[in-house]
Amino acid sequence: MVSPELQHTPIPRLGAGRLSLLAAPQGTSSCCNGDTFSVSTSAKGDGVGSGGSRLFVHSPAAHPLPRGCSIGPSARAAMEYISTRGGTRAVDFEGALFSGYAPDGGLFMPQNIPSLDRDTLWRWSSLCYRGLVKELCSLFIPADLVPRNTLSDLIDRAFSRFRHKDVVHLSRLKDGLNVLELWHGVTFAFKDLSLSCTGQFLQYFLEKKQKHVTILVGTSGDTGSSAIESVRGQKNMDIFVLLPKGLCTQIQELQMTTVIEDNVHVFAAHGNSDEIDEPIKELFADDDFARKYNLMSLNSINWSRIMVQIAHFFYAYFQCAPSLDTTPLPVVEIVVPTGGGGNITAGCIAQKMGLPIRVVAVVNSNDIIHRTVQHGDFSVAESVKATLASAMDIQEPYNVERILWLLSGSDSSLIKTLMERFSVSKRLKLPEDLHRKLSETLRSRSASDEDIVGAMRRCWEENQYLLCPHSAVAAHYHYSQPDSIPRCCLAPASSAKFQDAVLRAGLVPQIPPEITALTTMETRSTPLERGQDWAQVLRGWIGAMAQRWEAEGGSQFAPLG
Repeated sequence: MVSPELQHTPIPRLGAGRLSLLAAPQGTSSCCNGDTFSVSTSAKGDGVGSGGSRLFVHSPAAHPLPRGCSIGPSARAAMEYISTRGGTRAVDFEGALFSGYAPDGGLFMPQNIPSLDRDTLWRWSSLCYRGLVKELCSLFIPADLVPRNTLSDLIDRAFSRFRHKDVVHLSRLKDGLNVLELWHGVTFAFKDLSLSCTGQFLQYFLEKKQKHVTILVGTSGDTGSSAIESVRGQKNMDIFVLLPKGLCTQIQELQMTTVIEDNVHVFAAHGNSDEIDEPIKELFADDDFARKYNLMSLNSINWSRIMVQIAHFFYAYFQCAPSLDTTPLPVVEIVVPTGGGGNITAGCIAQKMGLPIRVVAVVNSNDIIHRTVQHGDFSVAESVKATLASAMDIQEPYNVERILWLLSGSDSSLIKTLMERFSVSKRLKLPEDLHRKLSETLRSRSASDEDIVGAMRRCWEENQYLLCPHSAVAAHYHYSQPDSIPRCCLAPASSAKFQDAVLRAGLVPQIPPEITALTTMETRSTPLERGQDWAQVLRGWIGAMAQRWEAEGGSQFAPLG
């Protein structure tokens, strides 16, 4: 039953139709075979830590349905991307992929969000995670830009290094706690999912054009290592990563500094996550410099990452929606640990596409998103607070701009005014109508370190299951809710990356050998001290790499356009 609070929330309705849930034989799972997506069988587990698929199967013959807004060939071919601030020309997927911020300071978004009809949702409900990524990417990447077979191969290659055969895994725990593990990639973090795909997309276009790019990344913990792994060793990409020295966990830092490759350059900055973003913004704002060295970013300002992350929400929905034979489709609440806002942006897009979900943004003590949802107060606090959920220690969640643009009806003029005001004062009171739409679209909750520790302990005591502190923020929300609405908590990282938090909870860390090995490996990084001009230091390094490449390969740094 949907709680009274949710009953008054606008949820996409899919119209008349019928659903039936088919149980499949034990011991098998959904699969994807090239471009043909099919489900052979499914295992359903009810015990602790068990996963498996719940499959909605639609029988058109038994239940003929009128079609809604279908996705046809014209919709797939016409996709273009525009800036949230409206001051630059539309670009195709390739243009958005190779951009950081748009030239006018905004973020790229699809000019039109595809709307899925009921038959499409029923068909997708039987797909594995890999298959959902392929279907979603095919809506946002026209086949004339990347042929469908090629796109499928790129995504298969992206997920080839994941440790779990299904790429992601749902653990069904006690008291209705469903945990979607998004951390089975190389660096044990959810960002491996989108960045592995993005790295393959980049390589595809660069090989076609024989060009070189310079990637700039600021990281609060997991983005840096995932970005490095997605492009390490690639001759036509140099990556420059800035990490906040002492504010990442030791494991997070080692996952970056132990990658000894000619194209990987790690900088340990004596500042917080927001401070390391400033020199990156400065370099992107220098149009001549950015164009000369083909600057781009792999932070979640990059549309490609948001696009892949939309799949989390479809997969979570199809796994956790109950067995119903009624309409409208049931609402599933997706609880999202939130820092820069990329995942909640993907969730809002999934809603707009027609997925009947309620997105809950959960944050730590750095609660700007919570204050924005609750009170319309998009204002930076006096300082960033160091918390156990360190990857969420962010005060300027840049993807909120994308969400506000969506909710404003793509009003680029309004978004430009609001964000320029925020960039000057770091304080913004949302217009009443925009705040109302935001609070109807998102729920929010903040959690203290004590809340995080409490959720980690409870989950272990009830399930013998270790949560990372970020996942524990989502679990804390679940444990605090009295209603029984179907709910899925996204788990962005493995607890193995956050041993101090596990010990703080009085629990024993479980460390896989891949992480243990990091402590004995060679490290390499360049310090950035307070008082230095970090942007100027980066300019020098980037220029030196350009000279090296020009000496070795001639014209790799010719502009992409």
